[in-house]
Amino acid sequence: MTDENAIPFFFEYAQKNSADKVRVETQYGNIIIKLHQKTPYHRANFIYLASKGYFDGTFFHRVVKDFIIQGGNSDQTSTSKKRRAIGKYLLPPDTKNGLRHHRGAVSMPSSEIDNPHRLASPYEFFIVQQVPGAYHLDGNYTVFGNVIQGMDVVDKIANLPTDKREWPKDNVRMKMVVIPN
Repeated sequence: MTDENAIPFFFEYAQKNSADKVRVETQYGNIIIKLHQKTPYHRANFIYLASKGYFDGTFFHRVVKDFIIQGGNSDQTSTSKKRRAIGKYLLPPDTKNGLRHHRGAVSMPSSEIDNPHRLASPYEFFIVQQVPGAYHLDGNYTVFGNVIQGMDVVDKIANLPTDKREWPKDNVRMKMVVIPN
């Protein structure tokens, strides 16, 4: 997949795949995420990556207590191999849809490349843990889902000890399962 064909691909994929829930399984428990229909490309991207097994074996690699937990990456070569096999692409922001970074919001970070349009990094996501929310992120990052079950698990992960890079000292691996409608 490339920047040129990602949007047409996800447009078609969204039409054929109506699933809107995923279960994130961790050693601390499960998190159920409901994806928004208002963000069809981001929903389709997340369902696609989950169904391809991309997230399986990746980590919650950035944990900032009282703010967010971020997942979808790892320091393993298998993760970079999965990314290469799927392709290199970014998603356009979808920030004018009325969705906010409330506690439990699932959002997509911007790519780390020089990125004035804040194109989203499709392989990672973060969950807002902050009470009542992280509203300063509104308008800059695309909210594409909400935790509907398992905020206690998000809180457990957010309270883990981390190193100076905000990586948990004990890896928090995940497996993702698409929940059929």
